[in-house]
Amino acid sequence: MSESQTTGHEAMIEADRLTKYYGSFIAIEDVSFRVPRGEVVAFLGPNGAGKSTTMKILTGYLAPTSGRARIAGHDMSTDRLAGAERLGYLPENGPLYPDMTPRGLLEFFADARGLSRSRREERIESVVRQCELGSVIGKAIGKLSKGYRQRVGMAQVLLHEPDVLILDEPTSGLDPNQIREVRETIRRLGEKKTILLSTHILQEVEALADRVILIAEGRLRFDGTPAELRREGRGLDERFYELTRSA
Repeated sequence: MSESQTTGHEAMIEADRLTKYYGSFIAIEDVSFRVPRGEVVAFLGPNGAGKSTTMKILTGYLAPTSGRARIAGHDMSTDRLAGAERLGYLPENGPLYPDMTPRGLLEFFADARGLSRSRREERIESVVRQCELGSVIGKAIGKLSKGYRQRVGMAQVLLHEPDVLILDEPTSGLDPNQIREVRETIRRLGEKKTILLSTHILQEVEALADRVILIAEGRLRFDGTPAELRREGRGLDERFYELTRSA
C-alpha cells in the first residue's frame, strides 16, 4: 500500500465501491480508491477495462448503479454543481467546435461559467500562456494539429482554476513530439493540482505518475507506486501483462 493511502491527507477524488451495470454486462464492480491533494495518479488498464466508465462516474456525467463518487468532498450524484466547480475534465476526443478560434472558445466557456469580464480576461491570458497557445489563438480550431487541439482542450479545462483534473487518454493519437509537449504540460500542472490520468500507455506511468491504479475487466487489480508495480525488478510491461492476463 502506498504512503498516500495511509496518510490523512485530504481526499480530492474518492471512488467508494463504484459499480456500473448495463443490463447483465458489468462495466465496473466494487471499485474503491482515494486520491489526496497534490498527487498525480495514472489510471491504467487495457482497452475496455472500465477506465472511461469510472471517470464519467467520478465527473458526474454518468450515474453509478451503486457506490459513491466524490470530488473535493462533494457527492457527484447529489451535489454535482459544487463538485464541478472544483473539477476540470478532459474527455478523450472531446468536442471543440472546429469553426471557433481558441480565443472564441475560451470566451464562450468563460461566459458559460459566469466569470466576470475582468476575471475572464485574466484567466484567458493565463491559460493561453500556460498551454502555449499564443501563436494559434486566432486560427480556426479545425485547422490546428491534434496536438494544438489537445492544448486548447486543456486550456478550457483550466479556465476556472479547478483543484482537480481528470484527463482521459490525453496523449491518444498524438505524434511523439506532441506527446512530449502534452506530458510537459501535465507535469507542470501536477505541481499544484490533483490529477487522475487515464491511460493504457505504460510510458505515461514512468513519465508522470506518483502512483498507479490498475483496472481490468472492471475490477481493481493494483493500487500503489510505480516502484511497487515493478516488483522484483520486473518491467512495467511484464507486470501489466501479469495483472491483466487473467482478467
